[in-house]
Amino acid sequence: MSPPIWTPDALRSEARALSGRAWRFVEAQHRVSTLKLVDTLAEQAVLEDILDATKPPLPAECRALDYLLATPFRYRPYPAGSRFRRAGLTPGVWYGAETPEVAAAEMAFYRTLFYAESPATPFPDDAAEYTAFAADLATPLALDLTAGRLAADSALWTHPTDYAPCQALADAARGLGVGILRYRSVRDPGGGANLAVLTCRAFAAPQPTDRQTWRIRIGPAGVQALREHPRLGLEFPPGSFATDPRLAGMAWARPRAR
Repeated sequence: MSPPIWTPDALRSEARALSGRAWRFVEAQHRVSTLKLVDTLAEQAVLEDILDATKPPLPAECRALDYLLATPFRYRPYPAGSRFRRAGLTPGVWYGAETPEVAAAEMAFYRTLFYAESPATPFPDDAAEYTAFAADLATPLALDLTAGRLAADSALWTHPTDYAPCQALADAARGLGVGILRYRSVRDPGGGANLAVLTCRAFAAPQPTDRQTWRIRIGPAGVQALREHPRLGLEFPPGSFATDPRLAGMAWARPRAR
């Protein structure tokens, strides 16, 4: 699928200010993974500092941010392309969703994809715990791919596997100083929106501003996502993500881990 030709002037005419909140899921283990290696919180802080010193340096504009916000901008080369980031030595992109429910749908899809690509892996017995965290965003220049003339190319922006048009658009947007791309989630059954943050300058606060605890289970009946507070349950039966060809051979009938 060939990328559409969007001139800088045409993109600039579509750019608008954007502010709001984006949600992202992270495995709850991120909070305690190093604690089991030490005896005290002070020792954990020292260990975290040592580990941080071995990682690639952060871009200057990202150094004041919490690692949950800054990490996608840190690691290069990027091993595989994503919707708005090419593989290789390319600028980082932080992906979030406008609501935690849309973020849950995205995580449910990627859990399904993992097992689709690992047909011999048994389903886990228990649900995995995740933390959904929110980031406040604000940028004077954003592109909304669900509105205006950009929406006419919706089929390109929402293709399940061909990211070339989105990556070309992101390259052009960066050249104009665009900080955020808003686009329809391909995974959310309700068609909610995601936000791709192209620069650390688009974060309006250096720390996550809200957190929720979720549990996600995958098994023969599909994926279930449960939020503790406020209480909410979401279900994604087998076939929920059938438009993605990578899931065509998904084996839902498999044993659970023992």
